[in-house]
Formats: sequence, C-alpha cells, structure tokens
Amino acid sequence: MSSTLSGLLIIAVLFTLLGTGMPIAFALGLAAFAALFAQSGFDIFYVLGDTMFSGIGNIAYVSIPMFVLMGAAVASSPAGADLYTALDRWLNRVPGGLVLSNIGACAIFSGMTGSSPATCAAIGKMGIPEMLGRGYPNSVATGSIAAGGTLGILIPPSVTLIVYGIATETSIGRLFMAGVLPGIMLTAMFMIWALIDCRRKGYEFGGARAIRYSLGQKLASLPRVLPFLLIIAGTLYVLYGGLATPSEAAGAGAFLTLLVVILAYRLFRFRPIASIFGSAMRESVMIMMIMAAAELFAFALSSLFITQTIAAVIADMEVNRWVLMAVINVFLLVCGMFLPPVAVIVMTAPMLFPIVTQAGFDPYWFAIVLTINMEVGLITPPIGLNLFVINAIAPTIPTRDILWGSLPYVMVMFMAIVLLCLFPDIATWLPNQMMGAIQ
Repeated sequence: MSSTLSGLLIIAVLFTLLGTGMPIAFALGLAAFAALFAQSGFDIFYVLGDTMFSGIGNIAYVSIPMFVLMGAAVASSPAGADLYTALDRWLNRVPGGLVLSNIGACAIFSGMTGSSPATCAAIGKMGIPEMLGRGYPNSVATGSIAAGGTLGILIPPSVTLIVYGIATETSIGRLFMAGVLPGIMLTAMFMIWALIDCRRKGYEFGGARAIRYSLGQKLASLPRVLPFLLIIAGTLYVLYGGLATPSEAAGAGAFLTLLVVILAYRLFRFRPIASIFGSAMRESVMIMMIMAAAELFAFALSSLFITQTIAAVIADMEVNRWVLMAVINVFLLVCGMFLPPVAVIVMTAPMLFPIVTQAGFDPYWFAIVLTINMEVGLITPPIGLNLFVINAIAPTIPTRDILWGSLPYVMVMFMAIVLLCLFPDIATWLPNQMMGAIQ
C-alpha cells in the first residue's frame, strides 16, 4: 500500500472514531495501534509502551501539571469573579466596556492558567450572565469569551508553547518571551473589534442598565487581584532571568498561587482544596494522555512513511518561501479544526520544524504563528473545544449563536497572522533584546 493511501486510510479511521464521540486520546491511540498492527502484527506490543511513554517521559513536562494546578487554584476560587469585577468597574463607562472587560479578564486569566478551557470556564461563568442581564445579544456575550479564552495558549505561561519547545528542542523561556507582544497585540485587536462592533450595533454603554461606580469602589476591587498579577510577574521574571528552569518556576508559581487562594478566600477546609487538586489532576492526565497517544500516532505515521512523504512534498515545492508558509498555515488550520493544540504540535512540529528553518524562518516566530492557528481551531467546528465549553456554561444559548459570535474573531486572528508575517519583529524583538539574537 502506498504512503498516500495509508495516510488517507489512517486519517479516515481517526475521523470515524472521533465521530463516534470517543475521547481524543483514545481515538488517536486506537487509530495508531490499528495501523501499526496491520503493518507489524503482534510485534507492535514490543514498542507500544516505550513509544507512548517517550511522549511524556521528558522531565521538562513536569511544568505542565504545575501550571495546570496554578490555573485550577484560580479557576476553582472566586479569583476569576474578582478579576472580572475589577475590570468591569474600571471599564464600564467605555463604549462596549463589558465586552472589553470580558476580553481583558480572559487575557489576564490566561497569564494565570495557560489553559484555554479554564479561561473560558472561569470568565464565562461570571461574564455571560452579566452581559445577558445588561442587554447584550447571545452572540456578543458568548463569542467574546470563546475568542478571549483562546489567548490562554498564547499568553505565557502557555502549555502549548511548552510542548512546542520540548518537541522541537527550543528554549521555553525564549518561546514565552516571543508570545508576550503577540499576546498583547491580539488582545488589543480583539478589543478594537469589540469596540467597533458595539458602536455599530448600538451597545455602546451596555444598554440602559449600565452602572456607575465611584473611585472608591474601583480602588476597592484591586487588592484581591494584585497578588495574582505579582505572582505572574514573579514567575515570568525568574524564568526569563535564568534564575530557575521552567519546571521550577511552574512549581513555585503553583505553590504561591495556591497559598494566596487559600489565605485570601479562607479555603481552609479539605473539600475545596481537594477539588482544586482533583481538577488539576483531571486536566493534567487528559493532556498527558493526548500527548502519549499523539506520540504513538506520530510514530505510526513515520513507520508508514507518511510523515516523510508529506515533508518531502512540502520541501520539494519550488515556490516562494511565503507561498510555502501559506501552505503550512492551511495545513495547520485544517489539523486544528479536528485535533486539540497539544496533539497537533506533538505530531506536526518535528516534521515542519526543519522545513521552516531551512526556508529561513525564525523557529520562535513560527511557534507563535502555529499557536495562533491553533487558537483558530479552538473556536471553529467540528472540534472547537471552546465552543463546547461555552455551550456547557450556557446550555440555553444555541451553538449557532456562539459560533456566529466567534467568527469575527477568527478573521481578527487571520489579520494577526498577516501582521506577524509582515512584521516578524513583533514576535522576535523581545526575546532578541532579552536573550540576544539567534546566531
């Protein structure tokens, strides 16, 4: 069987399994196992365990459950509501201020969690009912938070960038720095679009029920938010300053966040603390299972020479390097529509990395472009994870409305990718200034 036919067959099996509602990790693993068993028979059992373990056996992956714990501590406490309240009080008189508060809260919360679903869930639980209560339509209320939640995989600390760094053997600290300015830029672009959209639709001040807050009320909302912002700044400082490894910085950040949450919200009983650790464990195991299964899937593609064939076709394209990058972007967009970011990166980054670097593109710039592509996949069907998270939070709102509200932000993300292509220094300037240019 040719590599092309084998590739089409394994992809068809994967999509069939995903269509049954099977968890993504199990679908990836089962499709890979079927392909390898058809090729090697029972000999596959000799490499099955080692291959899957190699996908999660790197010590640097310890940072993932630590950052997840950091996010779970914030998401399982009233911290998300406090953050949202603070931004709402300061921005409520700005045109479309409540939408801007949602997006700003998502951006800041992303820096606390590094997780898109956690950001959507924490801000959505507070933001969606508040927006609906003030007269915003379903699409605006849900679309802004679904899109804002995607910032969780771009703004550091980002689990996705950690996985990319380990898969391509690039500096995680440098990747985090590369994500700072693009993350700020994309947040600003989301806010600009929200401002324009609210003015155009007449939702300038959140309807007739807009509330005025005194300066005292605004200042009173800050004390519970500032400690978390200081923890984020401290974690990133020790990481960027070379004072700690990503795993050490993540561990310290998780411990301090947990300590602040327990003391600030008086969570001294066993049940809320157990809930935080339980939530972190479930998400960490889910991520690790996906990574292990994706490693097996990538091994199957390589064993069937599918990866090499795709890489050769892309590399042999005698086209301008920007045309090559456009093809890679389309490929990533399609992958992101069907698979979670972690799985896409584990499977494609080792294949695309040498092609991208040989074409003269900066690998850290490419990481940011890839991540924004993955953001698009989080709010586009059929596997748009953020759409399902928002639907679970607000089950009475039709999925059609959530999708319709998210689509304008997809176009904003495309614009961000174009800006990064025109001005790559947006991603590379800060790491070059902080750590020196790549020789």
